[in-house]
Amino acid sequence: MIYNLALTLAQQPEVVERVLRVTRHRGFRVTEMDMHLGDNGTTRLGLVVESDRALELLSHQLSKLIDVTACEVLAPQQTATRYPQHASA
Repeated sequence: MIYNLALTLAQQPEVVERVLRVTRHRGFRVTEMDMHLGDNGTTRLGLVVESDRALELLSHQLSKLIDVTACEVLAPQQTATRYPQHASA
């Protein structure tokens, strides 16, 4: 299954490393990551992860991390619709 998460983080150097470590330890593989620094001391991190495990195993643990202020589960993504194949001319 492919899942999409949106996290709000404090701007700390080690917070992304912690998020990725928890993701790996919970048995999820990161397939896509998008990060944007905010003006108010926060960072928005978008993760697309893949696993056969229940997403709650990951989202609950991420929300407990010290510098994670929000963990939102978004609608599941299908990679085929996200990256359509272009026809060659």
